[in-house]
Amino acid sequence: MSNAAHELWVHADERPVALAVRDAERSWTYEDVRCRSAGFGDRLRSAGIAPGDRVLLVLPTTPEFVFAYYGILAHGAVAVTVNPLCPQPELSYFVEDAGCSLVVAWHETSDAAQAAAAGAGIDCWRVGPEDFEGRSLVATPAPALRREDDEPAVLLYTSGTTGRPKGAILTHGNITASARSFCDTFALDAAERLGTALPLFHVFGQIAVLATAFQAGCSLSLLRPFSGLGLLQQTAAHRITILSGVPTMWIEMLHAVTDAKSRDLPDLKFVRSGGASLPAEVAREFEDCFGATILDGYGLSETTAAGTSCAPGRPLKHGSAGQALQGVRVTLFDESGRPVETGEVGEVAVSGPTVMRGYWNRPDATASTMRGDWLLTGDLGRMDADGYLWIVDRKKDLVIRGGYNVYPREIEEVLYEHPAVREAAVVGVPDERLGEEVAAVVALRADAELDVETLRPWLEERLAAYKVPRLYSVVDQLPKGPTGKILKRAIDRGELSDTARRVRR
Repeated sequence: MSNAAHELWVHADERPVALAVRDAERSWTYEDVRCRSAGFGDRLRSAGIAPGDRVLLVLPTTPEFVFAYYGILAHGAVAVTVNPLCPQPELSYFVEDAGCSLVVAWHETSDAAQAAAAGAGIDCWRVGPEDFEGRSLVATPAPALRREDDEPAVLLYTSGTTGRPKGAILTHGNITASARSFCDTFALDAAERLGTALPLFHVFGQIAVLATAFQAGCSLSLLRPFSGLGLLQQTAAHRITILSGVPTMWIEMLHAVTDAKSRDLPDLKFVRSGGASLPAEVAREFEDCFGATILDGYGLSETTAAGTSCAPGRPLKHGSAGQALQGVRVTLFDESGRPVETGEVGEVAVSGPTVMRGYWNRPDATASTMRGDWLLTGDLGRMDADGYLWIVDRKKDLVIRGGYNVYPREIEEVLYEHPAVREAAVVGVPDERLGEEVAAVVALRADAELDVETLRPWLEERLAAYKVPRLYSVVDQLPKGPTGKILKRAIDRGELSDTARRVRR
């Protein structure tokens, strides 16, 4: 029995002046963070927010997010963390669905949050840096409120690709288990200096980075807004040892207008990648340029970010998401619910102490996602004899072309090897004869030119004929979500079918 904020309190007791959080211009020790978090918790208590009450937290990636978040957890309330760029209707949905008692919003982007709170008849606190200084501090913080391991700490809403978003209930036990697992896998200790530009409202930044940093007692550098050049500069200036982000961030760093090379990042040991599959070509190019290995991993909101990861000291297999984290079990099931053989494709399932308690007020959705102790992820993968997981694709992204299963990720991996291609997405579009046809959408590198007529023969040299796209479209930029993940669902299949170039042989 413990609180997910407990380790922050422990480090503040044992190493009060150790660096905890910093941004481009400011820094705070562990004691600084605890005093600000405890002060925010006291403010919640004074406002009548009780343990177990839900608080909608609408803050960007700033140290102030950290103070408010840990203040909510330490008080025993439940943090409902959402994108600060959400419009009012979305925020109103979260408030109503979670039954929030309070909204806390960033002063620069609070209008939509204030409107959502007003519509629900609850208060909205408009906060900025000044709200975590001076009178808001607590000189002698009380211990974080003790909570049972299965009590909710956070509600993380899924993207809602199939209906309205669902709130994944992450417990205090989930968060603690996940942070410990990441610390063990990456051998983290207080000497490390972590860095990220990930949004903290998302599970990757919030749990795999922030909670993990505080579990280990190391420092965390936050960058907002993200740019490839900015992340390079911060990594060098803060002497970051471990960087965390998504593949599009590594692409932006590679193409930043700078002369920075590995000699400028001597402290960078390795890079943790997640949120989307890492193209092997991007990993190789990044290591060649900056001298740091990218370690890919796999996890979901529903697994508190934990699943599998490549790890230092283990053989690196490009294209793999690594082995199961300590304390986590991963297997693959066929359509009948039976485990598949080594090397065969099946649906990825995860079990262990990091799996969510369920979806908030969605017992049917919870039941359909769970098979006994196993959480069904909706992702397709295969596992090799060494226990390395290879994500093949999302089940819903599978393209069935004329009876053949086509996995878009395999084609995307090859497209990233093309010298003109910066980013790629492969999707299926309706086809009267074949059921579905394969289409490739690409964004080009700076100053690159590409005649799409040449792409099909280039791919045919590298892929089986039935996998090669017949439709091609070149765009300035692919649609992305708040973490930088390419959003295939935002690609209009009907429009693509009408406008893409059909390349014939």
